[in-house]
Formats: sequence, structure tokens, C-alpha cells
Amino acid sequence: MKLSDFELDVMKFFWQQGECSAKQIHQWICQDKDVAYNTVKTIIDRLEEKQAIKRTGKQGRALVFEAAVTQESLTSSVLPNFIKRFFAGKTGNLITHLIEDDKLSAEDIEYLQQYLNEKKAKLDKK
Repeated sequence: MKLSDFELDVMKFFWQQGECSAKQIHQWICQDKDVAYNTVKTIIDRLEEKQAIKRTGKQGRALVFEAAVTQESLTSSVLPNFIKRFFAGKTGNLITHLIEDDKLSAEDIEYLQQYLNEKKAKLDKK
């Protein structure tokens, strides 16, 4: 499933909040950027068409939706294309970029070292 950046922004609210109406999504998005309600409603309609969200009922006259896909399932389909487009398809290039741009905290580095050690141990057992 391919989603635009704005569609992904809207999906984040569904993943965080659960059931939401278009009005609620619009109110949350307007805290960060000036967007017309109709624009948000169009995005919600597209997400429903793509089966990323589904109707769950009504609050008064407003339709209520929830995510029909998990963030993890979408990440697994988006990440390979992202790495391919921006890092020549090499995960190592992404990791190098994160490290060189000082985006990792000491806690992040500790976590990665532990994770890589576990991953290496699994490979060594094969």
C-alpha cells in the first residue's frame, strides 16, 4: 500500500488515538499546520478507499473511523522503498547516515550494539 506523506500523517493519529472522526483529525492536524477541513476529509476518504482505515460507527452525524492496518505492517512495506530510493538499497548506508548525523543518543548506540551482538550470535549458530 502506497501512502502520501500527508496520508501517513493522518494515519499516525489513527494509530495513536484509535477511533476518530474527520473533525477530530482536522483539529489535531491544525495544531501543527493550517489545513482546510475539506482537505482532511478528502485524505480520510482516500485512506478508506485504500482500505487503510475502516468505518466503525457514528458520533452524532459524524462518521468514525479506525486504522485497518497496523503501523508495523505499513512500515515493512514502506521502508524497503525508502532505503532503495535514498540509500541505494543498502541498509548500511542508512545506518551510517544516522550515525554520522549524530542522530543517535548513547542509549541508542547501546541498544544497537546489544541488538547487533544478538543478531551476530544467531548468524554464528547457523
